[in-house]
Amino acid sequence: MVSAVTIRRAPVAATVEAMTTPAAVDDGYDGDDAMVADVFARDCSSRRIVENMAGKWGMLALAALHEGAYRFNALRRRVDGVSEKMLSQTLQGLERDGLVHRDVQATIPPHVEYSLTPFGERVAAKIVDLIELVQDEVNTTSAR
Repeated sequence: MVSAVTIRRAPVAATVEAMTTPAAVDDGYDGDDAMVADVFARDCSSRRIVENMAGKWGMLALAALHEGAYRFNALRRRVDGVSEKMLSQTLQGLERDGLVHRDVQATIPPHVEYSLTPFGERVAAKIVDLIELVQDEVNTTSAR
């Protein structure tokens, strides 16, 4: 049986700070009240971010943006199979959650480029590690 898991973290940005709530933690920690986010709680704001990021296209978009900035259509080609509508919704959610930066340059036609925020870079690095782990396992298993 899995017990409730809490994640102790120091706020690193306004978005991250907003997703944590003060709570007293009785885990041997001798400090003051810790900032705790419980992603298993329905009303935890960090849960929404995890759900958006772990959706069908979120992790792939973050992993692609970890390679560098992309314009919308180039990102859509990189994340093969995603529709224009779904990529747009995914990017809007990731931008709202503070993971992705949308840079609109006032040119004709408008030039929009997507990149990762510092928070997005840290999250994407973990996602890329996870993807590499899965790919290594698939390669090892299929080689048997």
